[in-house]
Amino acid sequence: MRTLSILASLAFFTLFWLLVANEGSPAQVLLGIVLGAAMLWVRARFGAASLPLHRPGVALQLAALFLVDIVVANFAVARAVLAPSLPIRPRFLEVPLDLREPNAAALLAGMVTLTPGTVSVDLDLDARVLTVHALLAEDEAAAVNGIKQRYEARIREIFQC
Repeated sequence: MRTLSILASLAFFTLFWLLVANEGSPAQVLLGIVLGAAMLWVRARFGAASLPLHRPGVALQLAALFLVDIVVANFAVARAVLAPSLPIRPRFLEVPLDLREPNAAALLAGMVTLTPGTVSVDLDLDARVLTVHALLAEDEAAAVNGIKQRYEARIREIFQC
């Protein structure tokens, strides 16, 4: 099973490289394999821990929700940029974390950063707080609750942490 996992990861990294390079020449395929192998070596060398996936169905729901949120946030940010008369209310949000697993908290921080209009500024695992800069946060409590309910609750359910 371990060999199958390594080969699947190597294939994923290679395909990802080919998409980034936008070229499928033999040289790019070879480079993708070499880069993928290097990433797998670094992961093994530094002991990157993986979380067990307890609820794959919820993970798919989270992925779909996240993609929809990215599209909606893109339109909201574009509308704010193209029509400066709209009220832009940038602010820092302190999101208290219920997540105990560092990798799950990092996943949440990454999802927040990938959503247009928000950036994870600090992830304090000791204080269990994620600091977020939000461009269009009119209601601080609603924004914090949105992150906790839409993302954090599902991540906790998926990884049971």
